[in-house]
Amino acid sequence: MLIMQYRKKPVVIEAIQVPDIAHATYNEFFEALSLMGVNQSSDRIVLPMKDHLLIKTLEGTMRADPGDWIIKGVKGEFYPCKPDIFEATYDSI
Repeated sequence: MLIMQYRKKPVVIEAIQVPDIAHATYNEFFEALSLMGVNQSSDRIVLPMKDHLLIKTLEGTMRADPGDWIIKGVKGEFYPCKPDIFEATYDSI
């Protein structure tokens, strides 16, 4: 069997960084999320505690901490991404 190499197709995504929950811009964060298609009453995201978010993804419920990124995928799905992975994977345009 021959091993092949593949390159990920370039795609443009929308993303927003989760702020410190106690920070004054937290309301602005939810306003921005609503522009991406998610709001606090959505079945995709809930606020179970004061220090993180839980996001319902296609793979199950995932935790997003302050500093993590919430990404809107190519099919409209949402998922969290740690800052170091986001920085290594994405460039701003």
